[in-house]
Amino acid sequence: MARAPKGLGMITVYGFSPSGNCHKVRLLLEQLGQEYRWIEVDSSKGETRTPEFLAKNPNGRVPIIELDDGRVLAESNAILCWLAENTPYLPDDAWQRAQALSWMFFEQYSHEPYIAVARFICGWTPLDSPRRADLPRLRERGHQALVVMERHLSARPWFTGDRYGIADIALFAYTCVADHGGIALASYPAVRDWLARVARTPGFVALPDPDATAAALIAQS
Repeated sequence: MARAPKGLGMITVYGFSPSGNCHKVRLLLEQLGQEYRWIEVDSSKGETRTPEFLAKNPNGRVPIIELDDGRVLAESNAILCWLAENTPYLPDDAWQRAQALSWMFFEQYSHEPYIAVARFICGWTPLDSPRRADLPRLRERGHQALVVMERHLSARPWFTGDRYGIADIALFAYTCVADHGGIALASYPAVRDWLARVARTPGFVALPDPDATAAALIAQS
């Protein structure tokens, strides 16, 4: 795979390491060989709601990246698109590019709101949280997204076109930890094979394990 475009300088990433959305950015940066600095911002402790952070992203969410010239870009999939420009991680062909983007929109609208949110509730809310009443619905919708992915992967190896790229990174981030939200992958052999292919790509880095507190909550959910 080609390196990132030259001349980007040092990129500063503000992210929460256990977050799949933040890990998308880390994974692509690592695979591009792009120099970056990581600043940990624990959104579970309200660190994205400080005046200093809100001055960078009024939406109060991670990840964001900041360039040496002060420009800031938010939203994980927008960051992936910008970083991948002029690299093999984003197709040059307009049709293939649109197909990759369609899967990234699918990830944000039909996948992440269910699989990621179920994981968050299981690992980062107390066992008596009223939000846990949402888990059956979230898990049902998460399985619906996995069925769509399984059908695609039964005939094709990747989501970004003919080779691995940013649509795969976008979907990998929370699919690989779907079980943390009580969404098992046992019924999706093509999805499991795809996860293994992603893990074998050059420069791959795994999503960090949850800390002990989150892991204990996940085990009880």
